[in-house]
Amino acid sequence: MNVLLLKEPRESDSGPDPYIKELARYGLSATLIPVLSFKFVSLTALSDRVFQPEKHGGLIFTSPRAVEAVKMCIENSALREEWNTVKEKWNAKSVYVVGKATASLVESLGLNPQGEHTGTADVLSRLIVEREDPKILPLLFPCGTLKREVLPTTLRENGLPLEAVTVYQTVDHPDLEINITHYFSKQGIPASIAFFSPSGVKFCLELLKRLVGPQLDQIKFAAIGPTTADALEAEGLRVSCLAEKPTSQHLAKSVVQALNTGPSDW
Repeated sequence: MNVLLLKEPRESDSGPDPYIKELARYGLSATLIPVLSFKFVSLTALSDRVFQPEKHGGLIFTSPRAVEAVKMCIENSALREEWNTVKEKWNAKSVYVVGKATASLVESLGLNPQGEHTGTADVLSRLIVEREDPKILPLLFPCGTLKREVLPTTLRENGLPLEAVTVYQTVDHPDLEINITHYFSKQGIPASIAFFSPSGVKFCLELLKRLVGPQLDQIKFAAIGPTTADALEAEGLRVSCLAEKPTSQHLAKSVVQALNTGPSDW
C-alpha cells in the first residue's frame, strides 16, 4: 500500500528520509512531497541577540527552521570565532526544544537541549513554567510568522518574560501543486496521507479534494501531532492516525494500526 508524506525532507542529505525508511519496514511504499518553503527575515536582529546571552534567561526552539536561522547568524557573523565562548554561556542557561529533530539540530550548534520529550509547544510551555523563576531575564524565542500562541500565552499568564523574534516566513512550496498532481496521476489514491503541520493542511487540502473527489473518505489521514490533527478535524476530516510522539517510529506504528483495522477505530 502507498502512503503520501506531506512534509519537509530530513535536514541531513545522508540516507533515506526516516519516515520513508520506517514505513518500508512494514511493507508500505511512502513518497515524500515537500509542502513548505521558507524565507528568513530579521537575521541581523536575531544575531545581535544570539551573541548577547547575558541579556536573556535562556533559549526556546519549537521548529527546526528557527535553529537553522540561528545557524545562519553564527556562520555569517563577524563574531563567528566567538561562538565557542558564547555557546557555553547559553549552555549555562536552559535551551528548550520540542521534538527530536529540533533537538538534534540544536546539538549540532554545540548547545544542550532540554525538553525534547515534550513533543508539543503546549507541553513544553508547562515544563518551562515548572522550571523557571519569573524573575529571570527574558527567554529568547526565535519563531516563524505562523507560530501558535499557546507557548507565549502560557508563559505570559505565568509571569515569565519572553522575547519572541520572527525569523522566518512560511509559504507553500513553489512546486507543490505540480508534484501532488503528478503523484496522483502516476500512483493513484494512496491508502494514507500524513500531514506534518497545520500549514501543510492549509496549503494542500483543497487540491487533494479536487484530485480525489468523493473518494476522500477512503483515505486514512495521519497527523504527526495534536495541533496538526486539530487542523484536519477543523476541515471536517477524520484523523485515523495520530502519532503518540512526533517520531518516524510512532507515526509508522499509528498508520499501520489504522490500515490493518479497516474502517473502524483503532
